[in-house]
Amino acid sequence: MHELTTLRVLLTDAGEAAVTQMTRTRAIHGLGGIGKTTLALHYAHTYRRDYTLVWWITAETTEQIVTGLASLAMRLCPQWALTAGGPERAAWAILWLQWHPGWLLVFDNVERPTDLRHYLGTLPDGHHLATSRKGTGWHTIAPTMPLGLLDADTSAELLCTLALGGQHTPTPQQHRQAQELAAELGYLPLALEQAGAYLYETGTGLGDYPALLGRVLDTAPEGIDPQRTIARIWQHTLTAIHTRNPLAVTVLHTLAWLAPDDIPRHLLTPLAPDPVDLREALGVLHAYNMISFSADRQSVSVHRLVQTVLRSPTTEADTYPPGRQEAEHLAQQALLHQDTDDTPWERLLPHLLALVATTPPHCPPSIQTADTYETAARYLYRQGRDAHTIALRTATLTQREQILGDTHPRTLTSRNNLAAAYRAAGNLARAIPLYETTLTQREQVLGDTHPATLTSRNNLAYAYWAAGGLGRAIPLFETTLAQCEQVLGDTHPHTLRGRNNLASAYESAGDLGRAIPLYETTLAQCEQVLGDTHPDTLRGRNNLAGAYESAGDLGRAIPLYGTTLTQCEQVLGDTHPDTLTSRNNLAGAYESAGDLGRAIPLYETTLAQYEQVLGDTHPKTLTSRNNLAGAYQTARDLERAIPLFETTLAQREQILGNSHPDTLISRNNLAGARKAAAVVQQPDTTTPAAAPDHQLPSDIPEQPV
Repeated sequence: MHELTTLRVLLTDAGEAAVTQMTRTRAIHGLGGIGKTTLALHYAHTYRRDYTLVWWITAETTEQIVTGLASLAMRLCPQWALTAGGPERAAWAILWLQWHPGWLLVFDNVERPTDLRHYLGTLPDGHHLATSRKGTGWHTIAPTMPLGLLDADTSAELLCTLALGGQHTPTPQQHRQAQELAAELGYLPLALEQAGAYLYETGTGLGDYPALLGRVLDTAPEGIDPQRTIARIWQHTLTAIHTRNPLAVTVLHTLAWLAPDDIPRHLLTPLAPDPVDLREALGVLHAYNMISFSADRQSVSVHRLVQTVLRSPTTEADTYPPGRQEAEHLAQQALLHQDTDDTPWERLLPHLLALVATTPPHCPPSIQTADTYETAARYLYRQGRDAHTIALRTATLTQREQILGDTHPRTLTSRNNLAAAYRAAGNLARAIPLYETTLTQREQVLGDTHPATLTSRNNLAYAYWAAGGLGRAIPLFETTLAQCEQVLGDTHPHTLRGRNNLASAYESAGDLGRAIPLYETTLAQCEQVLGDTHPDTLRGRNNLAGAYESAGDLGRAIPLYGTTLTQCEQVLGDTHPDTLTSRNNLAGAYESAGDLGRAIPLYETTLAQYEQVLGDTHPKTLTSRNNLAGAYQTARDLERAIPLFETTLAQREQILGNSHPDTLISRNNLAGARKAAAVVQQPDTTTPAAAPDHQLPSDIPEQPV
């Protein structure tokens, strides 16, 4: 097989490759259905003895990559992995791969080539093979190998093998008919496979199939349009499947709205009262190669192009396309009584997100579906992944607006929570207008001192603070705190959060004389009311340590940071955003104390985790990158400091704007580093890398009213 040989040479020479619709890294790319995954599987099987480990990772999103690495840890060290969260397992797997060379990692169906940059940079001692539908974006990541259509002879041979079951040598007439049919199918591997399976299952002759296609779509478009050709094949296949098992067609249409991979069979149970009926329906779909089973047959996968074709038929306004209502019902049933710690969230989330992403225009809204999306968003929030809830919260808000109206309390809750998601993602340009709208509407509908109104006022002040607008944030924090004390009481959790927020704003304004006593009061009350390890207590302890550091009192700051980090790791997990903040701050305190031997490794670890958990351009990632650059500069390692300062400044200008305080700090730091590099023994006059990173309690997504 020419492609296999080419791929082996590329990987052996370079180490990385991408097979894209084209990989030491190689990327295989090509049209969906072209055979990229099949080629990668064939390569892995053929050369498996040349590697110490072969591991397959579904890589459409960064979350799936982390899940794939976490599964590797579960395979290598199951006893420990059972006690750790997904991100911790993934981090362990990366360390294992760094210490054990000679492996092959296959990243299947990469949607964004840049998602692999971090892993290729930190894992140089093995081979990376990626498949992707994307033919662009790989030039700075990996060499690529375009995968094209099969040639005429290979296509005809494949059709004959599949249609005749490999049991008979084709006659000259059958071979000619296979050549004609292959041309009709556009030489697309997936189309050939589907047609061959149909011919074998039904006993239809090779010469009869083109006429059957003509009944569905008489002529193909000019040239070759593989997607339309596939649609012709699959439409006729669906007719045959419906004749054999109508439920199978319903199941397939339902699968079209879910994520293509790892669809749990138990998720499909509501589609058929009798499990035997569902088993038979899936068996028919598998026989026609419309789906595939996992090795243990407990999950189902369907090709993305199959899904695209099945979702294409248009319907009238306010009607469900085939399978859509059933898919929403499956999601509702899966979470009906399962929003618990035992819910298999990581397997369900891709399918909920797929439902959101494929919502057709004019599809009827559903309160039940909106509540399902909200339940999933709350799970992500509890995991510290609120920035990943934007799609879910947008869909929830849209459906509640349509059903309940623009100012219904539940709609206002959804709008508030969407603003919180944007804020967590660092998109303050979208968060602030949403917060402002929600506050105005709550004041009108609920009143000026309703608890929900106070929450909105606090959240808006927080967003102003995050955007560098202390002049607007502090008065709003002060007003909100006074109202919380009056309406809710002095030690209500919302009052404690408001007091912590006001203290942080004072500190940001340089008013430590008011900030520190307020922090100390708030922490004592949190410990008394919420307990010693409540997340809000941990945030308060971190912030008090930061204020001590700002005041130059490292003797109190460092032990308090250390205690907070240990508790965050125990309570929240090693890669929770609050844990990362604590780790970053402890590194900063070590740097302030002149202990660069402990500060720099801690900064490096924290930055890598921020990039993995929050993304490369999240504001907290930018802060972490800036801090590491500052530590390198303090250590007189300007060759590493200046590029990091340059990257951070460019990203802050793009994300935060030219006049944001953090952007100004980055600009000043870069200028100072360049000056120090140009003048030998130049005194360091730059601004400190960053003040301690505070953990202001974000807007807690509210329960549906």
